[in-house]
Amino acid sequence: MAEVVMYHHAQGLTDGVKAFADELRQAGHTVHTPDLYEGNTYATLDEGMDYARATGFGAIAERGVAAAQSLPENVVYAGFSLGVVPAQQLTQTRAGAAGGLFYYSCLPAEEFGSWPDGVPAQVHAMEEDPFFAEEGGDIDAARALTAAADTVELFLYPGKEHLFADSSLPGYDEGAAKLLLQRTLDFLAAIR
Repeated sequence: MAEVVMYHHAQGLTDGVKAFADELRQAGHTVHTPDLYEGNTYATLDEGMDYARATGFGAIAERGVAAAQSLPENVVYAGFSLGVVPAQQLTQTRAGAAGGLFYYSCLPAEEFGSWPDGVPAQVHAMEEDPFFAEEGGDIDAARALTAAADTVELFLYPGKEHLFADSSLPGYDEGAAKLLLQRTLDFLAAIR
């Protein structure tokens, strides 16, 4: 079974993120869910982004990196949207990373150097999500990463919701979320 560090999105460590982590635990995996927002959750993405801006995106990412330091090396780093920043950074830079799971976001690999040889990862997003497909160029970064590393897969789902696998939010898409969860479980089952 895999050990996973799962970083929440900009609305905080919501009940939906906790429920997703619990699904992985029920499958036998060890899942850590550090709270990068120090107990704060937000009803809207805008409110959560305001908190992240006020705190500093760098400070949020540093909290995520620090949360993994006491864990063993052979860990899968997972992140939802904003949480992809520390997850991808650790996947690319921490020795012994077992893999990466990047939900709703992807950064250019060059942001953290180069993609490590043989490290598997998955990127999941909705094909019409404006945050993923338009604004930040995440889809371009994901496509470049999958082209450069044959161990990285990109999964696009029909729809335009951003946080579609968070069951506690209005944008939840049960069908897409179940498929994302199954692909995640298959990925973790293959980690050695």
